[in-house]
Amino acid sequence: MIDKGAATKEPRPLDCGLKGLCPRCGAKTLFAGVARFAPECAACGLDFNSFNVGDGPAAFLTLILGTAVVAAAIVLELSAGPPWWVHVILWVPITAGAVLASLRLAKGWLLALEYRNAAEEGRIAK
Repeated sequence: MIDKGAATKEPRPLDCGLKGLCPRCGAKTLFAGVARFAPECAACGLDFNSFNVGDGPAAFLTLILGTAVVAAAIVLELSAGPPWWVHVILWVPITAGAVLASLRLAKGWLLALEYRNAAEEGRIAK
């Protein structure tokens, strides 16, 4: 077991999401793809598969980004009244790029918070 008070300082959860840092040692080993976690940290061996990030980040991003994109599309429609294809050309890439960029951030941030708070599945005490 690695001592949390060791010489290396744990990174902030936001930095884990932004930079893809391991929440234990700070190595850039959190992601193996655009938004896919690596199985474990190559530097310290922390098992990333043991964390249950689930669909939480996707659900929050759907609500937040969906609201922002729909509001911006309505403002554009009411102020300029462009043809429908302008909305398609404009909002589809903006939405896809925003989702991909923020999904990585949200997943890394949530995994780091789970690690820091030693989050586990809920249990009913008897």
